[in-house]
Amino acid sequence: MIKLTVSYPKGDGITFDHDYYANSHVPMCVDAFGPVRVELDRGIDGPAVASVSFYFESMDAFGAAMQSPRMADIMGDLGNYTNGAPTMQISEIVN
Repeated sequence: MIKLTVSYPKGDGITFDHDYYANSHVPMCVDAFGPVRVELDRGIDGPAVASVSFYFESMDAFGAAMQSPRMADIMGDLGNYTNGAPTMQISEIVN
């Protein structure tokens, strides 16, 4: 199983609209990517204000998701919920 985690670091002047993110942006991603599972986190303590993890059956499924024709819309939506830059981590679930 492959996990894509997108995190949004905290920082001076960083804004983040959790409601928009949870109710609009993440559902847009789910529709475009078709993951097998999604976990959405709101940061309490630590370096991130929020993160989301999308789980895929394989690297092929992950690759297909990243080639979604809706990717431009997803990336263009960023300014609707944050002024920060996300970081991405691609992981293989080993246990």
